[in-house]
Amino acid sequence: MDDSSRIQELKEAVIAFRDRRGWKRFHDLKNLSMGLAIEASELMELFLWKSREEIDAMLRSPGGRERLSEELADIMVFLLYLSGETGIDLAGAVRDKIAKNEKKYPVEKSYGSNRKYTEL
Repeated sequence: MDDSSRIQELKEAVIAFRDRRGWKRFHDLKNLSMGLAIEASELMELFLWKSREEIDAMLRSPGGRERLSEELADIMVFLLYLSGETGIDLAGAVRDKIAKNEKKYPVEKSYGSNRKYTEL
């Protein structure tokens, strides 16, 4: 199964979950984008004020890994809802973005650098 098929399968699963509960009426683009931002903030909260050592310890703990896994899944669910509402193929969009970034960040200029492409 290729990436597009897997993503489509996941999208169908989350949309079916949503539709069985009658939540589609709440899923306009504004609310979905806000939900995505909130879930991303919850991911950031896991790392807020923690040292590298504390983060490493959290990631080694089953509970910490589970919390991280759940936040990543929540973010993905909102991305799938957004792609479903807009008809955007996520796998294709990621492939297109990688191709654009290959041009913006050629290896010979960007290797080991944290600079934005406009500063290379």
